[in-house]
Amino acid sequence: MSKLVINAWNKKFKINKDLYGQFSEHIGRGIYEGIYVGEDSTVENVNGLRCDVVRALRDIQVPVLRWPGGCFADYYHWKDGIGPKEGRKKIVNANWGSTVEDNSFGTHEFMELCEQVGCEPYICGNVGSGTVEEMSDWVEYLTCGGSSPMSELRAKNGHPQPWKVKYWGVGNENWGCGGNMTPEQYGQAFRRYRTFCRNYGDNRLYCIAGGADVADYNWTEGVMKTAAFCGERRLMDGISLHYYTQSNTWDHKKRATEFDVSDYYRGFVRARRMEELIEKHCEIMSQYDPRHEIGLVVDEWGAWYEVEPGTHPAFLYQQGTMRDALLAAVQLDIFNRHANRVVMANLAQMVNVIHSIILTEGNRMLLTPTYHTFALYKEHQDAQLLDSWLETEEIGDEESRIPNMSHTASMKNGVLTLTISNLSLEQSEQIACYLLGFYGTAIKGRLLQADCAAHNTFEAAQQVKPRELQGAAFTDSGLKFMLPPCSIAQITVSGS
Repeated sequence: MSKLVINAWNKKFKINKDLYGQFSEHIGRGIYEGIYVGEDSTVENVNGLRCDVVRALRDIQVPVLRWPGGCFADYYHWKDGIGPKEGRKKIVNANWGSTVEDNSFGTHEFMELCEQVGCEPYICGNVGSGTVEEMSDWVEYLTCGGSSPMSELRAKNGHPQPWKVKYWGVGNENWGCGGNMTPEQYGQAFRRYRTFCRNYGDNRLYCIAGGADVADYNWTEGVMKTAAFCGERRLMDGISLHYYTQSNTWDHKKRATEFDVSDYYRGFVRARRMEELIEKHCEIMSQYDPRHEIGLVVDEWGAWYEVEPGTHPAFLYQQGTMRDALLAAVQLDIFNRHANRVVMANLAQMVNVIHSIILTEGNRMLLTPTYHTFALYKEHQDAQLLDSWLETEEIGDEESRIPNMSHTASMKNGVLTLTISNLSLEQSEQIACYLLGFYGTAIKGRLLQADCAAHNTFEAAQQVKPRELQGAAFTDSGLKFMLPPCSIAQITVSGS
């Protein structure tokens, strides 16, 4: 029997709801068909936005959505995507398959999507091929409520009132597709572009600098040194980090459903590396920001595999398995543990692309196992992280060793929520949970459990979904429950 101790007396810090954010880029069927089908589609929609997808996103309380990229962001010129659709400029999406982008999904459509979902917009501006004036005009177009050239243009295009936009990315991956800059070059560019990202009225931008790829600590140091502050005045509010989990090498990737036991455990070793990356990047950030005013934003993370057979290699369409649901749980636990420094995270990508929570095909939609991870974890949003300790043992093969379980415990509105995963392929775990400083009076549990390669298809869309957790019960010291192999449980305890 494994021991879990939850100390409700020690509430550590708030788990920002924005750690459960999503990311959607103009890739393949990520936007078109996946989110936007147009007003004339036979798929049920409101102003072109798929009703089934919007409902699913609302159900898991998606807090923030990043758009339009990704690499597409530093190729995107926002004025191409406003005004009457028949007059919008068509471009070639050179980053993702050289398809024709007709810009029918632009600023107004994205902002309506956020309104329908009930989430914050996170817009990534174009530094790589765009101008300072272009980015400045976009901020004005979105948020200026007075009489100005951009606010008048917005009103002409059907939206007289300004929107509220908090999160603003100043470029994307500027070490690569966003301009192949050095840290110092980008830092200087950030200082210029940030200067002209103004606050209009009571709208206050949270400006995020383009951060490092994986373990490029030199990038974080160079950008922080160059652009974090101007004298005593702080310029950036956050800096990003991108890290993808691959259980295979880049030159020999396998599909999401194509893996052996070694691949399975290797994937968790790489997923758990997220903790090391967060700690080391934050250590560098603290050298230049000792008061911790600047947050870390992991605005691209997820599992990246080979595309599904018969699909365009640049569209990055992949399935999602129970393994991916567990990989997501492990990394969400890491974000929760570091919620005092990590202020946002965005899974890449939301629909029909890598590590998606939703897949669509015509008028059909399915929820991947990873979607259900987010459903089980949503009660942690804006809850207080509780001090806790879990007894684990090492599992895996000779090359890859990992703890057999991962968890998060939090408290919100007098309800204790525990999410806990069993990564073992074969071994069940009986858990004895000791509750300190909290007396439970009612308990509920849900369980997501399946073979590690199990996944949902359009022919069998309900194969992997949560069910009631059986056998959870109170004891004299807390509670007990059984956690089957390859599973994620959510337990909520009401009490005092």
